[in-house]
Amino acid sequence: MTSSPHESIRPFRLAIPQSDLDDLHDRLDRTRWPDELPGVGWAYGVSRDYLRELVRYWRHDYDWRAAEARLNEWPQFTTEIDGAHLHFAHIRSPQPDATPLVITHGWPGSIVEFLDVVGPLTDPAAHGGDPADAFHVVVPSIPGFGLSGPTRDTGWEAGRMADAWVELMDRLGYRRFGAQGGDWGAMISRELGRAHPDRVTGVHLNLLPGAQATSEPTDEELAALGAEEQERTLTSWRRWSAWSGDASAYALLHSTRPQTLAYALTDSPVGQLAWIIEKFREWTDSDELPEEAVDRDRLLTNVMLYWLTGTAGSSARIYYERAHAAGRAAAPAAPSTAPTALAVFPAEIQIPLRHKAERTENIVRWTEFDRGGHFAAMEEPDLLVDDVRAFFRQLREKG
Repeated sequence: MTSSPHESIRPFRLAIPQSDLDDLHDRLDRTRWPDELPGVGWAYGVSRDYLRELVRYWRHDYDWRAAEARLNEWPQFTTEIDGAHLHFAHIRSPQPDATPLVITHGWPGSIVEFLDVVGPLTDPAAHGGDPADAFHVVVPSIPGFGLSGPTRDTGWEAGRMADAWVELMDRLGYRRFGAQGGDWGAMISRELGRAHPDRVTGVHLNLLPGAQATSEPTDEELAALGAEEQERTLTSWRRWSAWSGDASAYALLHSTRPQTLAYALTDSPVGQLAWIIEKFREWTDSDELPEEAVDRDRLLTNVMLYWLTGTAGSSARIYYERAHAAGRAAAPAAPSTAPTALAVFPAEIQIPLRHKAERTENIVRWTEFDRGGHFAAMEEPDLLVDDVRAFFRQLREKG
């Protein structure tokens, strides 16, 4: 992939037509609600009582224009890379020698995940930190997601996206840079370090796909581990088994029939909301409701980026591309040589095992927290920022 001139980068400002908001309100007013069995709560899926109240709030109290203005505080741009329309924010630090860092969201997330971390990362001095820990932050919307969607051709899996990120950083003038991500952002960031070690200074992850226990450990396997890792392996297996048996239907549908799903979610805002809000309830460090972990308005802003761009189906296609990958993407991935940090949050859907992680990653930092879940940047932004700073400081000091 060859670099293109900087003129190919165009300024972007989010400005949703009022007619789109009026259409949303009309659809919310005309929602056709299904029945629900009495007393089942969330056992069969999203609680109808909960969702009706959330939709009422969305319709009458939520302020999209305030959210739009908040997003527009970031300098945003668009460009074309490998045939895809790519949207990104590029927030330069006031420190001229700051470390370039590309941070990547996942599904069902968006750039909204990073609203509380970009400021402390780019300007640590203004947030009680050390100016030496500053970053120039690039926040892309994944191809097919939100303002980068929809994609126009097949094959947009993690490896192709990592190549696109390298091209993007080239266009921005960054020869060497760090990467951070969770969920699909972790897949892309990990692939960046694996496939482009000459470009990536370090990879910070808050999820490591494939490092969890995916089969029940045998007595022989457990015997080879210390007591703490034994217990962690059993916990990892229980978490994975529960997810696989009772909570993975969304991934199977995304991997096999994303187009069929798209008709429902692109036509019904309540359907889109329910599809996403279920995951925020299940994957956050919350007892009952997702708002215990993530602000309600922030949850709705994330949903709005899917709804307003009509990217329910194109964002789901990343699962299909992964499941049906050919060539490089289908081959077993070689171990990564890039220095890698893993931040482990206890409510994560996949509990990583260090002895497995070290088979495929160059683990140089491993941090376990006592709170937080899958959406670390939204749930525990301070913990995530501190760990990202500490990791790249460690790399700088090592030289």
